[in-house]
Amino acid sequence: METNQYAQKYGLTLSEEEAQVIVAERRNTLKEQKRVEFGESILPRLIYEFCDSDYINQDNYADTMVRLQEIFFLYKNEMQDELTDQELIHFMKEQFESVCYGDLDYLEETCLDIFAQAVRRGYRGYKRTEGRGEYGQFDEVQRWDAQLYMEALKDLQ
Repeated sequence: METNQYAQKYGLTLSEEEAQVIVAERRNTLKEQKRVEFGESILPRLIYEFCDSDYINQDNYADTMVRLQEIFFLYKNEMQDELTDQELIHFMKEQFESVCYGDLDYLEETCLDIFAQAVRRGYRGYKRTEGRGEYGQFDEVQRWDAQLYMEALKDLQ
């Protein structure tokens, strides 16, 4: 609950009931993923990293934190613990904001899946960037170019 003070700057707070649900879901996720967490929970780090997102608001805050926990532990396993917690969190946040536009399913099923495959094949470039700026080289989806779009729009006028 101490994270509430920080997250309030972004208009986000967890009620006592929501915090209890998140803790219960954490236990379920750890059991499902066959993981043990020593020391501090990963949740405060997820909150600090994600609470400034344009895609998280008070209405979806608790549910988003539950999903982010689930996705985090799933991909710690999928990447065979090769990434540090911070590297994985940085990667997740960057994709959530810039590629997924807040879509947790796309984060889980596309971005993290593709990156996990690269990590399992031996990719280690993320170590020098702490997980930042890594996805572009693995992205299989052709993205539109904003500048090219604006030029084409001008040509139509």
